[in-house]
Amino acid sequence: MNKQEIYSFLKQKNIWYEVIEHDAVFDMEELSKTNIPHIECVAKNLFIRDDKKRNYYLISVKGDKHIDLKNFRKSNNARPLSFASEKDLNSILGLIAGAVTPLGLLNDNNLKVQFFIDKSFFNEPNLIGIHPNDNTATILLKTNDLVSIIKEHKNIVNIVDI
Repeated sequence: MNKQEIYSFLKQKNIWYEVIEHDAVFDMEELSKTNIPHIECVAKNLFIRDDKKRNYYLISVKGDKHIDLKNFRKSNNARPLSFASEKDLNSILGLIAGAVTPLGLLNDNNLKVQFFIDKSFFNEPNLIGIHPNDNTATILLKTNDLVSIIKEHKNIVNIVDI
């Protein structure tokens, strides 16, 4: 799904969302220079894999949080981890570098990727800011709605303390 297809999908599902269009951004620092409401709810997303390329993970945390991959590995009994390649990002999630988002999981037709979302997104205001499969916009939606559509797609969802 591209950006417009994501918007149509959310409308079809009757899911509330707010769109903030902006120039292309490739990291949290660039995004922080935009006028996004609820910047404290915007997610930093990492697409990682194990050393055998058997297990892929998409991890979402609040933008100001650090992700310790060694702790993540231990907590989830995973093999050694590294960032997935741009080729894997594109072939599995249909995304480009800088546009990693949980909504890319809707393109994961083979259900290769497990989703890990930090439980802090469920605190008030229960919002998450993510790209709509394109880094020229950020959408705000209810965290519960995001988790519901990912589960409905059949990807494994893990709500954890990261």
